[in-house]
Amino acid sequence: MRIRMMMIAALAALTLVACGGKTKGGGGGGGGGKSLYDRLGGKDAITAVVDAFIKNVAADEAIKDFFQNADIAGLKQKLADQICEATGGPCKYTGKDMKTAHTGMGVKDEHFNALVGDLKKALDALNVPEKEQGELLGALAGLKGDIVTP
Repeated sequence: MRIRMMMIAALAALTLVACGGKTKGGGGGGGGGKSLYDRLGGKDAITAVVDAFIKNVAADEAIKDFFQNADIAGLKQKLADQICEATGGPCKYTGKDMKTAHTGMGVKDEHFNALVGDLKKALDALNVPEKEQGELLGALAGLKGDIVTP
């Protein structure tokens, strides 16, 4: 249950990318009119990032215990759908908002930072350009207040 909540946090955080990632009226997104989804390489590329991210999280001593009883296959699918939708792709995510998902979990700054670090490692390993990384990670940082327990 805790893994699902942590991943939902990452997913919901990435939902914010939709505001900056989708192209509206042919202008936004900053990628020559392409959505962030397209600039990332579409669903296959997003799935590869999710796979690498989950491996990083599973090996991360700071947060792996949050994920010990997770349905990994389901988690990967939800995360891929969330990122896909959030970046302007055709997928739909229907999970909980971050505040609801993390109430009572006791997520601290170090846990949040570890999760973000694991995502950054996955993005780096797959050679995702810095601009696109910044858009994804910036969205995640914006939800820290809904995820972290003071």
